[in-house]
This record gives sequence, structure tokens and C-alpha cells, in this order.
Amino acid sequence: MAPDSSRMRLGGMALANGLLVHGPGHWAAAVVDDAGRTIVASGPRPRIARGPLARVPLARGVIRMAEMLMVVPAAQRGLPEARLALEDGPIGPLMAGSMAATLVARRIIRSALAQEAVAAALALGPALVALRSSDAAAWHAVEHKSIAAYERAGAAGLADNAADPKEHDRCGSNLVVPLVLATAAGNLVARRLPTRRARALGRIVAMAIGIGAAVEAFAFAERNPGTPVGRTIHAAGHALQAGFVTREPDASQLAVGRAAVEEILRVDGPGAVAP
Repeated sequence: MAPDSSRMRLGGMALANGLLVHGPGHWAAAVVDDAGRTIVASGPRPRIARGPLARVPLARGVIRMAEMLMVVPAAQRGLPEARLALEDGPIGPLMAGSMAATLVARRIIRSALAQEAVAAALALGPALVALRSSDAAAWHAVEHKSIAAYERAGAAGLADNAADPKEHDRCGSNLVVPLVLATAAGNLVARRLPTRRARALGRIVAMAIGIGAAVEAFAFAERNPGTPVGRTIHAAGHALQAGFVTREPDASQLAVGRAAVEEILRVDGPGAVAP
């Protein structure tokens, strides 16, 4: 069943011990603390003054990504018990190691194209392997199932969030392929700049453009899922979700997911007071 477009659009992020969701004006999170209790909190969602940039392709994508990232520290302040997925087991150290290996690879590999390919593999590979074996993969599935249950049947659907798929078309995994390709292309262009300082600045610009382009591709795929671009982006995202970054959660985790979505509906749903 297709989601009801009249329902509130929700986004989310898996935590190491729960779920963070965000709606139009607020964030809400439910986590399991060290004593096994479910703790729920919510607060206003941070915003960036967009102005005319809200209508500029690429720039609007960077702003949207920045706003999503700003939700994380806001939620950590409002719910100190929340732990990020990077804090779960070896994920953080593995990602730090992959970054160091990428720097070494850029120095010893001569081919620019090969450098970018190796950098992409080193950036993704260790993180995907670590996520596959961590609790964050189950919480990621809780995010997808809980949001899909609301999209399918509103608040009433949350009681049966176990029945919804653990893969979702709006998952951030759909950003991976467009982001890797756009950033690699930008870095290849930046290499041609005449000075080291210009090349460093060029890589920063390439990263920003890559983020903007990835978000634009993500939005295009959502609006046009039947096109070749839409099918390719969703197929790559679903493959990453199914193979690496989601795992079927248990009943207690699904209950925490319901609590998080119920809280965002309480503070951001019909009749809620705008922040």
C-alpha cells in the first residue's frame, strides 16, 4: 500500500540504543538506558534561515543535510541517555582507521581514478561490515518499520510496525551512490587546479557540491521512482540496507520505535503547538 501523502513527513536516525525521529517542527527520541528503562524526550527542531537559497539547486541540498545533522546535538542535549551509532562497539575506530588508510592510499597510488575508487571502498567497506554486526542495524530497521507503519496507517499502524519492511525508499543509504560518484568527480576536477591551496579548497567545494547533488538525486528518485535513475538509486539503497545496515529487530526494540513515533506525533501532529 502506498503511503498516504496527507500524513506528516517523518525522517529518522538509528541510535546505538534507540531511535531519533524528526517531523516538520520537532525531534523526538526514545532510548533504552543502562537500567533497561525506555526514556522518551522531544524538543524543537533546529533550522537554518534559508532565504532565496531554498530555491537554488545544490545549495538547498546542503542546507537540508546540515539541518538534519543539527538535530543530533539537539537531541543529545535533550536526552543525555542517547548514544550515537558511532559509539557502538568498533564502528568509530573502524571509520577512523579507514580515514587514515585513505590518506595513505592517496599518497601511494598514482592513478587519480584509482585513488578515488580506493578511497570510496575504504570509506564504505569497514563501516558497512561493522554496522552489519552491531545493534545499530536492528535500530535502523526499527526506524524504517516504525515510519513505514505510520505512513501506511497513521498512528493506528504503529501497533503493527513489525509487519512493515525493514528497507525504506527514503533511507539515507540511497544517498551513498550519488554522493560517492559526485564527490569523486569533483575531486578529479580539483586535482587539475594549479596550486596545493587551490586543490584543497577545490576538494572542500567538491564535497559541498557532492552533498548537494546527492540530495537532489535522492529527491528526484523519490518523485520519479519509475525512471532509470530512480530505480538505480533505490536498488542500490535497498541492497545496502538488506545486506549490511538493517537487521530484524526484536519486540522490545519495536516497542521503543513506537514510543519515539508516538512522541513526534504528540508534539508535531494535528493540534500540536508550533515551536
